[in-house]
Amino acid sequence: MGSQASGSQAAGAQAGGRVRSFSRILRVTQPNRADVIALVLLIGIAALLVRGAEGVAEPLSRLRIEPVTLDPRYLPYYALRTVIRMFAALAASLVFTLVVATLAARSRRAGQIIVPMLDILQSVPILGFLTFTVTFFMGLFPGQILGVELAAVFAIFTSQAWNMAFSFYQSLRSVPSDLDEVTRGFALSPVRRFLRLDLPFATPSLVWNAMMSMSGGWFFVVASEAITVGNTTVTLPGVGSWLALAIARKDFGAIGLAVVAMGIVILLYDQLVFRPVVAWADRFRFEQTASTERPRSWAYDLFRRTRLLPVLFAPVTALGRLLLTLDRGGARPRERRVREPGIVLERLWQATILVAVLAALWLAGRYVFSTLRVSDAVAVFGLACITMLRVVVLIALASLVWVPIGVWIGLNPKWAERLQPVAQFLAAFPANVLFPFAVIAIVHWRLSPDIWLSPLMILGTQWYILFNVIAGASAIPTDLREAAGMFGVRGWQWWRQVALPGVFPYYVTGALTASGGSWNASIVAEAVSWGTQRVEAHGLGTFIAKATEAGDYPRVALGIAVMSMFVIAFNRLVWRPMYAFAERRLRLA
Repeated sequence: MGSQASGSQAAGAQAGGRVRSFSRILRVTQPNRADVIALVLLIGIAALLVRGAEGVAEPLSRLRIEPVTLDPRYLPYYALRTVIRMFAALAASLVFTLVVATLAARSRRAGQIIVPMLDILQSVPILGFLTFTVTFFMGLFPGQILGVELAAVFAIFTSQAWNMAFSFYQSLRSVPSDLDEVTRGFALSPVRRFLRLDLPFATPSLVWNAMMSMSGGWFFVVASEAITVGNTTVTLPGVGSWLALAIARKDFGAIGLAVVAMGIVILLYDQLVFRPVVAWADRFRFEQTASTERPRSWAYDLFRRTRLLPVLFAPVTALGRLLLTLDRGGARPRERRVREPGIVLERLWQATILVAVLAALWLAGRYVFSTLRVSDAVAVFGLACITMLRVVVLIALASLVWVPIGVWIGLNPKWAERLQPVAQFLAAFPANVLFPFAVIAIVHWRLSPDIWLSPLMILGTQWYILFNVIAGASAIPTDLREAAGMFGVRGWQWWRQVALPGVFPYYVTGALTASGGSWNASIVAEAVSWGTQRVEAHGLGTFIAKATEAGDYPRVALGIAVMSMFVIAFNRLVWRPMYAFAERRLRLA
């Protein structure tokens, strides 16, 4: 009887355990209100993606049959197509950043090639990329809209990737030394170090720079959607092509509708994408004590309460765990061996780089000077000096304005939450909208274009400084700020010993990308038009813009080469020493 009783008790216990497990499964899988709202949002986003991607696979003749019009009914669809292109470019920029910037930061030899290449690529204007890439992508998919779409996405990618790559590179180079020693002590493999230290530490800054890159893409959206290179003219459905058509027709009403549509779109993706990501990324801030004020997001709180979303994203998390399981490099601590490369090998590597650079310069010079003369190069050099003067003055003025404002916003999360969509809208505001007013004012009052067109260069790039300073100020550890308050550090002493050292590495990244972006923006800011009226300022941007419109590829190549030389020289003489100073003296430890 005793054995039967014990057996029945065991069976009852097993049955009860199964019931409790089943009830827990039901509680987890039973959708609540948050699950319903989240699923509705995801289904709506998926439906919009399908709707926006419908026209991508159609033949190129469709663009001639259904050209872009200024009918307000089509504006929401145009905005959808533009946003899809920008998020596709942002995803490509993120992958590029994680791979290339990590390789540059962790391999000295790779960094010797990658960092100068980033300097060159960020200086190459979008029109310069379009000149050579439109034909390439259209050749990949002949007669299909997909080829032109890829060219537009690549053009937007070139306005987003460099800022994110420089930000991630700067973060990896400034990892606190004590955390670096911990990873060395545990002999973490490169994969585990990246997932456990590098990526979490760099995430807050990367998120802010991703927002800036997204907004910066709007600045060049006209050039990327209304493509004109020589005799090739392609206009894709989008807000950028709407703006180009409205400016050509002098339609202020259509321009106003485009600005309103941009504001609505920016507000939507700020609430549904970037603000939740900012709130999530705050958990990775490097600090000893918890912050009393943290960024908030209703969408992030909603997604955290869901039960079905973790089930939907389980394959992604399982893939991450599988990668860590397969990576056995960090399973056992082992003695780290530092092997210095031999002098002969190092000299051979440097010689290889030098030969490659000289070969590239020889090929470029041979192509350019086959049709141009040395006097043309001297004239372009003088135009580049004029543009450089504008860039230096504008970066200095933008720094004086936005560094104090960025520090104040970054140290006040409540205000950062309120001003985040405003800053994104201002950063995304395309300078093309202001071209009519600039042309009308210059013509009416007979102003000098060399002076009054200059502010247009900084409109879209000054925000790189603001967003990076906000990221740097928000990354200042709470315990450091509390210690400064306890010791009565205030006024100029607080700026000199706490604020400016804390944001300086981030400011260098912002100023570097802002200066490169200003050179890029000179293409569209030094030569502006309103209908049939055209106003031009003397500078390298005007030279490249006119050569691109005429399809004069040797002059385009000459202008891009000179611009790249100026940007690289300025980066090497100014920004790189600042980077080295930040790594050496202003690193958290």
